Amino acid sequence: MVRLQLGDNVVVDTDQAGHHWGENSDGKTAIGQWDHVDLYRSRKGRFYIVHISQWQGVEEISPREAAIWLLKNGHDLPEDLAHHEEAVIE
Repeated sequence: MVRLQLGDNVVVDTDQAGHHWGENSDGKTAIGQWDHVDLYRSRKGRFYIVHISQWQGVEEISPREAAIWLLKNGHDLPEDLAHHEEAVIE
């Protein structure tokens, strides 16, 4: 369990997340050799990225940014983000 505070004083618990996606492990889209990120969606629908590296932290992101992250890391978009696909892929 990891509990993290988002910018607006909301605490998210990774064990309570509604969904979790890991980054693509093929080395092509990872941030770097020592930096990794996972995307979570809270039970209430907030998207946030957890950074795992020498710098650890959390940042809330928009649904559009979540869609980009998922597509970049080879995941299918969940139904509530599917409408972003046409706008973010050329």
